[in-house]
Amino acid sequence: MAINNINNGLPKTPVDNGKVAQQNQTQQSQQQTSAQNAAAAPAAPRQDSVSLTQSAQQLNQVQKKGSEAPVNQEKVDRLKKAIQSGEYRVNPEVLANKIAKLESEIFSSK
Repeated sequence: MAINNINNGLPKTPVDNGKVAQQNQTQQSQQQTSAQNAAAAPAAPRQDSVSLTQSAQQLNQVQKKGSEAPVNQEKVDRLKKAIQSGEYRVNPEVLANKIAKLESEIFSSK
């Protein structure tokens, strides 16, 4: 099978063997140089680092403030006892209203 119109009828550009040899030599010398540099330079100990996003920093501040907040331990103990004994009752309407109010405060402040 014959292939016609190779290179759109234009003459084939001759390969410059000198240029190809020069490129190969340049690549080899670069590889040797990088290999020598890697062997000659002692491996410096790698330093680990950590950076926190702004969101993580804000969360950390909120957690610190929460742990420093005063706690009414007497009230906490009363609520624990009521929950464990089954006496604590939740009013779903009041709870839903408080959640809605809190969400509106959070999302309207942005």
